[in-house]
Amino acid sequence: MTQLARRHDLTAVMLVDDEFDIEECRRAMQAYCRDVVLIPNLLGRDGLSKRLLQLRSLASTRSFERLRVRVPALQQALDRVLRSTPFDIVNLEFSFLGDRNLRQAPPGDRPPALVVDSHNIDYDLARQYARAGSLARRLYAGANWRKLRREELGTYRDADGVYLCSVADQQRLLDHVPGVRTLVIPNAADVEYYHPRATDPPPDGRTVVFFGLLSYFPNVDAVTHLVQEIWPRIAELHPNARLKIIGGQAPRSLLALAQPGVEFTGFVPDLRPHLAEAAAVVVPLRLGGGTRLKIVEAMAMGKAIVSTTLGAEGIEAVPGRDLLVGDQPAAFADAVNRLLAEPNLAARIGQSARQLAVQRYAWSGAARELESFYREILDGSSRQMPSQPG
Repeated sequence: MTQLARRHDLTAVMLVDDEFDIEECRRAMQAYCRDVVLIPNLLGRDGLSKRLLQLRSLASTRSFERLRVRVPALQQALDRVLRSTPFDIVNLEFSFLGDRNLRQAPPGDRPPALVVDSHNIDYDLARQYARAGSLARRLYAGANWRKLRREELGTYRDADGVYLCSVADQQRLLDHVPGVRTLVIPNAADVEYYHPRATDPPPDGRTVVFFGLLSYFPNVDAVTHLVQEIWPRIAELHPNARLKIIGGQAPRSLLALAQPGVEFTGFVPDLRPHLAEAAAVVVPLRLGGGTRLKIVEAMAMGKAIVSTTLGAEGIEAVPGRDLLVGDQPAAFADAVNRLLAEPNLAARIGQSARQLAVQRYAWSGAARELESFYREILDGSSRQMPSQPG
């Protein structure tokens, strides 16, 4: 959005969870948006509220994800914005909102084209949940993912275009909706923000970092697997090593894994110093889709990364040059142990990763690809994209 705003006029209409300061969000977004409309969402975020909404979804034809965002004020805001200003494109983040009336325009104007940003094939991710975790989670996910599939594929069918993070996700979509116009735009990083700085602490030779939102189930599974199955193999060879797990909203089940040498920091306002001092960044994901922001941000920081094959899916990195890959606990631990024992190897991989991030995964490049996709869609609709669209 910050890149597109340099050439186009953007309006944002978004739901905001209560963990965020809505006015702080508004002020930040007004730096690059012509208009910002933020609507509080208190539905089913965590705790009892989430459990009650999940129970409700079991008796509903709608998925939990769709019920989670059914806030009447959002459609009211969309009606007001879309009927008062002509737009060329509505860019929909997440298919969960695909049942909203988005093709609206002022009287006499043509409705906007609808383009969907598919962060993941979400029903496929939910289907993975049905094979992992507790029995209750598996049973619930088994009932929920089929509803999510119907809703998500319906959103894709209705769209003028869908852009995805990986070729694998693109193929998953095209297998079910073969006629949809698609483009792969990998997740990108702000390489001007995430970069090695002279003021950052140097790598300390012993710290291994995992970072990500710790309420996200693939991250919960990854951290549990890391601490229980992988870390003992690392600590055995490197008793001075420490594991730093960075991220907010960790459930009690994760916090209970803290031990000497394993630290949960919670949310940190600036990741860069923590990444800078790390000897390695680890991405032991076993569930998920799309591409991992944590990988491209760590690459931009010039860090040596150890990932599973799934964790690195969609990233055009060469194993052994840009990162190391290990799928089994022993292989993953061996790769981390190599980086701890060979700082020159870690530095060499980190330098190659930084170069790849700048060349392939910068925000500026992603924005150019998206802009071209918009133009292709508008040209296909016999419409020309003006130099300053709404």
